[in-house]
Amino acid sequence: MDKSGKILTLGIESSCDETSASVVANGREVLSNIISSQIEIHKAFGGVVPEIASRKHVEVITDVIDSAVKEAGVSLHDIDRIGVTFGPGLIGALLVGVSAAKTMASVLSIPLVPVHHIEGHICANFIEHPELEPPFVCLVASGGHSHIVDCRDYGDFVIMGRTRDDAAGEAFDKISRALGLGYPGGPVIDRLAKSGDPEAIRFPEVHFSDSLDFSFSGVKTAVLNYINSEKAKGRDINKADVCASFQKAVVDILVENLMKANDITGYGKICIAGGVAANSCLRAAACDAADKAGAKFFRPSPVLCTDNGAMTACAAHYAAPVRSAGPDLNAYSNVSIENINGFFDKTHDD
Repeated sequence: MDKSGKILTLGIESSCDETSASVVANGREVLSNIISSQIEIHKAFGGVVPEIASRKHVEVITDVIDSAVKEAGVSLHDIDRIGVTFGPGLIGALLVGVSAAKTMASVLSIPLVPVHHIEGHICANFIEHPELEPPFVCLVASGGHSHIVDCRDYGDFVIMGRTRDDAAGEAFDKISRALGLGYPGGPVIDRLAKSGDPEAIRFPEVHFSDSLDFSFSGVKTAVLNYINSEKAKGRDINKADVCASFQKAVVDILVENLMKANDITGYGKICIAGGVAANSCLRAAACDAADKAGAKFFRPSPVLCTDNGAMTACAAHYAAPVRSAGPDLNAYSNVSIENINGFFDKTHDD
């Protein structure tokens, strides 16, 4: 606790290719948020290489944590609790953050709070929107996830819809690679789409009549088939039009299902989160849909859409009263956000 009496949480995030640590006061005031990105390293491979990612986390995590504490203007002994992403994600990468968090919590004799990665993304909305309180519905879209979550209360989540195949961000990466645009695909497709015609090419959108689930494998395959067909015919491909049309197909279905979830719950509050939530087309479309429905719309700044320690610290602050872990905390490559508090109760048998 700092001199003003604020509760300080150190958040540690290492689920994929960003090593991040952050100090957050009272759950929503970010005092520091240090992010060490590995994008440049993985660009040469067209995607994240798990072993390389894990090794890089090991190399930088101590410096990242030290920088976060220093930038916050506090000492380690001022920290009240440590929150860490324990899953889902790349198992080797997760273990680096979990190991660091367990060691620090033990040495400092402070609580250790395990945080679900999707939970962290959802909580990024609390940081910049002090008025936001549960319940609300949230679309979490990233390279590994495409979920619609009923956020009933802090730490109380129900999945209303999820992808049945590719995640939205994964589809962006694959189309970007096919067009020779590089990695990561989301930002470059977003930029190029601004100069393209979203109505130029009609790509399929999958709708399930009885479900809020997503499926992006069809649109991905359709775009790849279009690219290959045009090449076979010797035609030049208008990459801007392809990007704009593909992006529209993905965004349309994301927003449609999000608004259906709002109608089902009747909350009148919708959020977006995750790496794809930084997409300008998605942000604009979700905002417009919310306005038309008379719903309040919330989204994090782009820097808080990517993996970061601030979202982990925020989530840990609200989870701390009902969730904790000891030195036996493990990392999990795949774990559901539903009943996340029960996952760590005394009856949980690892």
